Amino acid sequence: MKILFIVSLGCLSLMQTSRSFADDVSGKNLYSQRCAMCHGTDLKATGPLADRSNPPTPDLTTSAFKQRLKAYPGVIVSSIILRPNGDLIPRTLQENGVKLAQHVWTVKDFRDLNQYMSGVISKSR
Repeated sequence: MKILFIVSLGCLSLMQTSRSFADDVSGKNLYSQRCAMCHGTDLKATGPLADRSNPPTPDLTTSAFKQRLKAYPGVIVSSIILRPNGDLIPRTLQENGVKLAQHVWTVKDFRDLNQYMSGVISKSR
């Protein structure tokens, strides 16, 4: 039941109303603060911690990931909510002395981050 609720929240977060410049800025800021340290500013696993996680951080601009995103549009949000790798992210940060402030995610945060990342991925070659 809990997983169904979490997946439902992920799907709801993808429902898009009108976008604004503020949404783009919010998504980019969330990504820069919480994701770029591993995925890099270009989402190509070029961040300073990309090779320090086990398994290494994936390049989110590959054709394989683009196909996955197309088949399952909620993959970005569900990866944040469900964290299928268990403690990989917190452990990688801790092992490398990175302190990341706690963040209480909102549906708007998920929408903004998903929109930003999907946009960057779709424009990458």
